[in-house]
Amino acid sequence: MAFTNTKGRYASFGIVTSLPDEVIDTFWYIIDNFLKDTFPLENLIQFELLNNNGKLTYRFSEAHLDTLISFDFTYKFNPFYPRTIYITDNNGKETIMLADEYSIM
Repeated sequence: MAFTNTKGRYASFGIVTSLPDEVIDTFWYIIDNFLKDTFPLENLIQFELLNNNGKLTYRFSEAHLDTLISFDFTYKFNPFYPRTIYITDNNGKETIMLADEYSIM
């Protein structure tokens, strides 16, 4: 099961240049506190960043799960944030990246 043996966490260039640190750190917070040990996570998970009345909502989905989970935070939504975010686990090396960065790997 992925995301259970973390050896390092990374963010791609596209992520660090398009999202503030606290928004990036929240992905790890969600994985550690709400997803890990709750769902059988695959090596690739997906989030969407959504506008919820001017605040930021993270929507988690995974291809093999029939469930979508939304996490609301008080961060201000920015329409220039990327919409789709991928997070991969490569033998404990976990990386957050933009959708177009994932497709070139």
